[in-house]
Amino acid sequence: MAATKIIDAPRNGHEMAPLNTRARGDGTHGVTIVLTAPQRNSVQSVDIPGEPDRAAWSGKMQFFLSIIGYSVGLGNIWRFPYLCQQNGGGAFLIPFMIMLVLEGIPLFLIELGMGQRMRLGALGVWNTIHPWLGGIGISSCIVTLFVALYYNVIITWVFYYLFNSFRYPLPWSTCPTNGTGFELEECAKSSETTYFWYRTTLDAAPSMDEPGGLKWWIVLCLLLSWTIVFFIVMKGIQSSGKVVYFTSLFPYIVLTIFFIRGITLRGAGAGLMHMYTPKVEKLLEPTVWLDAATQVFYSFGLAFGSLIAFGSYNTPKNNCVRDVLLVSVCNAVTAIYASVVIFAILGFKATVNVDRCVASNTDILVKNALLPFKNASSEDYDSVMQKINGTEFEALHLSECSLSKELDNAAEGTGLAFIVFTQAIVELPGAPFWAVLFFTMLLSLGLGSQIGILEGMLCTLFDIDIIKRVKKQHVTGVVCLFCFIVGFIFCTGAGEYWLKMFDSFAGTIGLVVVALMEMIAVIFIYGHERFTEDIYQMTGYRPGVYWQMTWRYIGPVIMVCILVSSIVFMVIRNPTYGAWNAEKGIVEQKDYPNWVMGIALAMILAGVLPMPIVFLMRSFQCLKVDLDIHQGSIRRNETTASTKEMIDNDDDQDDDEDDENDFSGPALGGHVKTQSDFSDEDEEDKPMTMRMMMMRSTTINAATPLKKLGGNHLNVPTSRKQNYKKDAYDV
Repeated sequence: MAATKIIDAPRNGHEMAPLNTRARGDGTHGVTIVLTAPQRNSVQSVDIPGEPDRAAWSGKMQFFLSIIGYSVGLGNIWRFPYLCQQNGGGAFLIPFMIMLVLEGIPLFLIELGMGQRMRLGALGVWNTIHPWLGGIGISSCIVTLFVALYYNVIITWVFYYLFNSFRYPLPWSTCPTNGTGFELEECAKSSETTYFWYRTTLDAAPSMDEPGGLKWWIVLCLLLSWTIVFFIVMKGIQSSGKVVYFTSLFPYIVLTIFFIRGITLRGAGAGLMHMYTPKVEKLLEPTVWLDAATQVFYSFGLAFGSLIAFGSYNTPKNNCVRDVLLVSVCNAVTAIYASVVIFAILGFKATVNVDRCVASNTDILVKNALLPFKNASSEDYDSVMQKINGTEFEALHLSECSLSKELDNAAEGTGLAFIVFTQAIVELPGAPFWAVLFFTMLLSLGLGSQIGILEGMLCTLFDIDIIKRVKKQHVTGVVCLFCFIVGFIFCTGAGEYWLKMFDSFAGTIGLVVVALMEMIAVIFIYGHERFTEDIYQMTGYRPGVYWQMTWRYIGPVIMVCILVSSIVFMVIRNPTYGAWNAEKGIVEQKDYPNWVMGIALAMILAGVLPMPIVFLMRSFQCLKVDLDIHQGSIRRNETTASTKEMIDNDDDQDDDEDDENDFSGPALGGHVKTQSDFSDEDEEDKPMTMRMMMMRSTTINAATPLKKLGGNHLNVPTSRKQNYKKDAYDV
């Protein structure tokens, strides 16, 4: 027996050495036997087409803040408090938390985990799972484009208010006057903040059929917002990763400042009691649970492709399960925390309005000798008001002064931010300071979400081979310029009406369908066993019963319920929009014109149809499918070393013929280019990559000594795991 030789070789799974027929120096022939330890491999442990030089996060904190900045957005400030108020107060937290656990967290892990596993954008991920699913990535990209178009318009309005916040007094604190010194009728019939929003800021048109011309001040602010967004995302996470430290942390600082100031204001307790007093009977209404599920879905930013993109920049061994749980808790806590701040200040505003109402009624009662003097006690005032009947109440032109009624008037969305809350800011001492803080916070929240939205869309675009050849700065510039030009429709007098139409149709049904297809693709096509094993290989944690039940049954059922209810409500309820009536000083509900509904239907179809179109075209071979990248890699998952060489040779012969004339990218089922397919030009523009982040130790391929001994080389893919010793015995 010859002496034992110790070979330091990488852990390659199963290896088999052929008989060594080369004669030894002593005239004998020998057999080389390689003994390897058993390996626990994932079913999908083979290399999946990705980018070896893909950009990577510079640190864990940068990734976490980017996810927080994307997930925690404007909806946490102006949507969640409104839903709590309308759907049972504190009782709404029950369906919200249930939907968070059953719907939000499971789908969140699917997107983040698949991005980290595949290290590709949304288009590449679904193409890799199966070429027929490529339409999911296209649909996601189209819907994300629609949302990015109008989301940046909100940032535009925030810029306009931020610039006006440096004026003293605030321009929305008083009504403008005409030449005779009287307040303008439009402002007198509404309010100071309402007039500033609809007339000064938007110069609102009476309807969508009469949009008026472009408002130059809005166009300039829109140009500024898209310019800032371009410089933030032009180099991907290399540039945006530095900005998230501000956009993610600053809102919490501002919320804390407002919280400390808010709880010290008169009426703050009344506002909080009004909001969080549980109305348990509301839980019996199905719409409450639907609102909770919808809020969870949109607050996480699911189905945009952004979470897949963020996950693809992680290292393969990142604990994505822990990240999902931390972000989910942070998102929910932020929504509740913001609600406390908002309603504490709205309680103060309501108290101030009630005091003014009481003072006005007192003056009327004194003039009519129903009260002896203006400084009468509240008990005297209440006793007199109780004695007045309905006829006398109207004859004296008295007003009903109710704190709960004032708090019930709280609005949502732009109405809360630009009308209701600005009125509360006016009542605070040092109002310009608080206005600057508030709108800077909204700007940070908006930019953080916009960065994530664009990053998801651009990452998807760069999965297309022909676009990958262009510098990211150039592609980003073209996308931002296109969005700016299309955004002119939001700069007219009907701009707010268009934004509400986009928000109601462009990002609803399309996103829900994409999310449902994502769950079906991963759990039932890719396989929940494979995905579970992938999570285990990446994190060391094997998802248990909770994850399996939510992925396979509960999650899809909830998504179907959201989809069906959204379609039913859209059909039953005639879609309307709030148009500003300048003569009456109120917002009136109007039906959308037929041509606008046609545009809305086209946007819905544009976000949904790519999935069946790609499926049908590829199933009927209308689009070329690169077997080596997609089906070939999946087919090799369960091959052995003895059969793999034959499959490789067969594939190589087919691929040599096909790839010569194959210019299609992943969007068309083509080859996903790796770094080796490109030249090393523009090296200075490349961000930190995974290859730079990980030290790749130099290993000796186990096949090398076999080749030297005259054997055939088995092309078994090598993994980048820690080396160990192998014992090779020459017999």
